[in-house]
Amino acid sequence: MPAAVWLLIAAAASSISLALGVRQTFGLFLLPLAVEEGLSPTILGGAVALHNLVWGLGQPVTGALADRYGAGRVMAGGSLLLAAGLGLPALLPGPLSILFGIGILTGLGVACTGTGAALAAVGRAVPPERRGEMIGLASAGGSLGQAAMVPVAQGLIGGFGAVASLGMLAVGVLAIVPIARAVEWRAPPGAALAAGSRPGGLRALAREALGDRDFALLTAGFFACGFQLAFLTMHLPSHISLCGLPVELGAMALMTVGLFNIPGSWLCGRVSNYVRPELALGWIYLLRTVAIACFALAPPSYAGTLVFAAVMGFVWLGTIPLTSAAIARRFGVADLGALYGVCFLSHQLGGFLGAGSGAVLLETAGDYDAFWPVMIAVGLAATAVNWMARPPARALA
Repeated sequence: MPAAVWLLIAAAASSISLALGVRQTFGLFLLPLAVEEGLSPTILGGAVALHNLVWGLGQPVTGALADRYGAGRVMAGGSLLLAAGLGLPALLPGPLSILFGIGILTGLGVACTGTGAALAAVGRAVPPERRGEMIGLASAGGSLGQAAMVPVAQGLIGGFGAVASLGMLAVGVLAIVPIARAVEWRAPPGAALAAGSRPGGLRALAREALGDRDFALLTAGFFACGFQLAFLTMHLPSHISLCGLPVELGAMALMTVGLFNIPGSWLCGRVSNYVRPELALGWIYLLRTVAIACFALAPPSYAGTLVFAAVMGFVWLGTIPLTSAAIARRFGVADLGALYGVCFLSHQLGGFLGAGSGAVLLETAGDYDAFWPVMIAVGLAATAVNWMARPPARALA
């Protein structure tokens, strides 16, 4: 492939790495903010739940804008929103600034800079026979941020406090602005057919796509991905502390997730070249669910936590290249950003419920024991609906 395409893939991976790496650290701030500012865990937990919801609602819109005007411009604007969302509670710590900054501004920022626009640009730039693999490679590169940002944030919190650390992270995400210049900066070929310019716009596109039974099943299964991952990202460090294990194990578990997700995302993307994506997605949800069940039933231990994190990490973002490949096979790539956004809204509704209900449960019950059976049931349902999906009548390039 041309050098320009490899540069695009590297830039997309870098943006995803910074955006998802920062949001991966939110759970580390839960207890430190309670100590420093006297904020209830429900405040940050609710903000992260709102973040997931806003991200999901914004993703179809930002995906359609990227399809029509170029992903790079959307990503550059999103980095400013992401920096503002982190900087606001750093400058004015309090419930309202956290809810508005973390909940709304960073949600919109990640919708612009995360997987949706960046991976759609990759999907349009690479040959169809390598699309799943290259989207997986960009996702794998994005996992570096999840592995790197967690220990960085943990060190900043320990050295400077939670509030100051938010400000430092806000400055760091501004690096996405120059990175975005290497991504699809102008309207891609076929933009005239994109969601924003067709009769009825994005709403008509979403209604048409969801009218397809198998796209609707794919979308329903993506709910479980958001539900499980948002809960673990936000509450796994707190759960580990409540079990009497060392506090630093929470950060180490999230870092392990990111490290194992690097080969996992690439492999899952490559699998889509040989296996129907919906079948592979069903196996991923089943593997996750078995891992969650084993972790919930086993006695808490240092080694068991790291094994659980490694297994979950291997399939953590593996759903993204597979879901993107499934959508591209069914509908083509002209509206890939918008259609992925429609599907991703279900993912983020799951994330909203996973992060928010976990925070409420912690506040009311003091632990997470009642949540693990729900995680298992949701995962089994996702396995079933993906295996119910039929292959497209005619796979599109």
